Amino acid sequence: MLRITIQLLTLAALAGPAGAAEVWITNEKDNTISVIDSESLEVVRTLPTGERPRGITFSKDYSRVYICASDSDTVQVMDPETGEILHNLPSGEDPEQFVLHPDDRHLYIANEDDAVATVVDTESRRVVAQIDVGIEPEGMAVSPDGKLIITTSETTNMAHWIDTQTHRVVANTLVDARPRHAEFTKDGSKLWVSAEIGGTISVFRVADHSEITKIGFSIRGIRDDAIQPVGFEFSPDGRRAFVALGPANHIAVVDTETYEVEKYILVGRRVWHMEFSPDKARLFVTNGVSGDVTVIDTARLTPIKTVKVGRFPWGAAARP
Repeated sequence: MLRITIQLLTLAALAGPAGAAEVWITNEKDNTISVIDSESLEVVRTLPTGERPRGITFSKDYSRVYICASDSDTVQVMDPETGEILHNLPSGEDPEQFVLHPDDRHLYIANEDDAVATVVDTESRRVVAQIDVGIEPEGMAVSPDGKLIITTSETTNMAHWIDTQTHRVVANTLVDARPRHAEFTKDGSKLWVSAEIGGTISVFRVADHSEITKIGFSIRGIRDDAIQPVGFEFSPDGRRAFVALGPANHIAVVDTETYEVEKYILVGRRVWHMEFSPDKARLFVTNGVSGDVTVIDTARLTPIKTVKVGRFPWGAAARP
C-alpha cells in the first residue's frame, strides 16, 4: 500500500500543478483579448479578435467563449484553449453587450445601431428573433429562472422587459439618463439598472416593475457630473454591489439591504466593467483610458495590483 501511495504522489508531482484560473479582458482599440492568470496576476496570453471587442461570456462548461466584435458586426465563438475563432454567429449590426440564457444555448444581443435585441441559437447558428426596443440598446440581463430578459436603451432612457417565451416586450420602465447596465439580484426579486449620465442606479421590484429606490453617489473632490455609474456586479452572497463609476475613477461598494455606499475604492482611469476571480477572492475591473485592470481584494476592499493590458479594456469574464 505504501509503495502504491508513493507512486501516486510521484505521478502527481510529475504532472505539475492544475491549470490556473483566468480572467479574460477585451481590449477595444487593440482588437485583442488579454488573458490574466488570477493567481500570479500576470497576462499570460494575448489573443486576436474581430474589430472592437466588447461584451464577453463563456458557455457553462467553459468550452467556448463568445465575443461581441462590435465593429465587425458579429459575435465570434472562440476555443479558449487554442484561441482559435471557431465560427461567427449572426448578431445584427453593432453588437455591444449580450447575455447567455440559462439554457446555455440562446444569446440575447443588444444591437446599438438597429434599436433591436437579437436572439441567436448558438447551436443552429441562426437568428431566432429580433425584438424592437428603444434607441441605442446596450445593457442586457437575464433573470435567474430564464423567463425575463432586460434590454436598456441609452437614448430612450428605459429598461425593456422581454418575455423569453414569446419574445415580446411586456413592460417598459423609465430610468435616469443613459442606462448602461442591468443585473437581477441572485433571488430574481429585484432588478438594478445603472444610469451613466443620470449618475444613479434604479432598483425595481420584478413582480410589478415598480421602482423601490434610487441610489446616488458622491465623492469628495469629484464633480457630480463626472460620477457616471456603468457596469456593476453583486458579491456572491448578494450583500454588496460593486459599481464602476466611469470617469470618477472609483468603484462604489453598496450595501444591497440599506442601499447605502459603504466605501469608494480608487482604481484606474475610466473604469468600465468587472469580473470576480473564480474563487471570488478578487475583483478585476477594467480601466479604459489607463489601459489596465485594477485587482481588488474583496475581503479587505482594497486594490492589490494594477495589471497592464491592451488599449481601452472594456469587458471581463472568468473561467476556472
